[in-house]
Amino acid sequence: MHKYIRIPGQYCYIDESGKVVIPGTFVFTEGLARVLDENNLKSGFIDETCKVVIPCQWESVGDFTEGLAAVKDEHDKWGFIDKTGKNVIPCQWKLTWFFLNGLAFVKNEQDKFGFIDKTGKVVIPCQWESVDSFCEGLAAVQDEHEMWGFIDTTGKLVIPCQWKYACAFHEEKAAVRNEQNKYGFINKKGELVIPFQWKEINNYFSEGLVCVLDEQFKWGYIDTTGKLVIPCQWKAASPFREGRAFVINERDRYGFIDKTGKVVIPFKWKKVNLFSEGLAPVQNEYNKWGYIDTTGKMVIPCQWKYAGNFCEGIASVWKRGKCFHIDKTGKIVSM
Repeated sequence: MHKYIRIPGQYCYIDESGKVVIPGTFVFTEGLARVLDENNLKSGFIDETCKVVIPCQWESVGDFTEGLAAVKDEHDKWGFIDKTGKNVIPCQWKLTWFFLNGLAFVKNEQDKFGFIDKTGKVVIPCQWESVDSFCEGLAAVQDEHEMWGFIDTTGKLVIPCQWKYACAFHEEKAAVRNEQNKYGFINKKGELVIPFQWKEINNYFSEGLVCVLDEQFKWGYIDTTGKLVIPCQWKAASPFREGRAFVINERDRYGFIDKTGKVVIPFKWKKVNLFSEGLAPVQNEYNKWGYIDTTGKMVIPCQWKYAGNFCEGIASVWKRGKCFHIDKTGKIVSM
């Protein structure tokens, strides 16, 4: 008899031993992926062999980061477990999510946010209306006037709360939104270094470029000086990784551009993912997945129901209800 389990947006079956026999699309972090048991509506984790390694006993779970994952108990309180499933930070918070750079935000009973370290100690008091995770030593925080600024890892407010919204720092810059709902960028001194002119941004700089949305709802890219280096012309656009970014044309097909804006991989794919270790998963018109290299050459034919990104030379793929691991030649190395 099979249990019915699902992950966000996908479904699969496991047998009584916990083995997945009809897989969905799993998102693994640190070797584990979240699953939900439809019988008891509890969440747990599977490993990359699709074996349930942390039983489905939590009301909700987050992804593993820095060896810990947020979990919610039957009293709607959040804490953290380690990879053995041990509850190492007791469930006592109204909300939390994941650790980044040794700190995780938490929300207390008074609906205020602060930060804890990996021992569970409160290191930045719960005093903010909302917060983001720390990145590059700073975290965005919202005050009682619904304005955003930044604190450092000691909790000191180093950039005053003055923006309608603020994103995390990446490559020494953070996107902020003003009263006119336009986005620009500040540096770590809080100085405006890229003027407010964009309708939307794709959160952060990656490889020296960031996606921006203009008034005609088209996406392009600016560099760290604010110069528009790739004109706004795409329906959607991704961050750059390994010198490539995917973009979507008017026919809803995916292709890849280089950092000059040149289309280097034609618009022929129904779906794609970012490059990782020189390869990107792509889906063809028959809904099969394979892998291309940065020149667009097909190196692993489209034959899989789904294909994940490569990590340390191995990727998870699914076919005929089975989960496999392949190397970068497409050879199956484990099941």
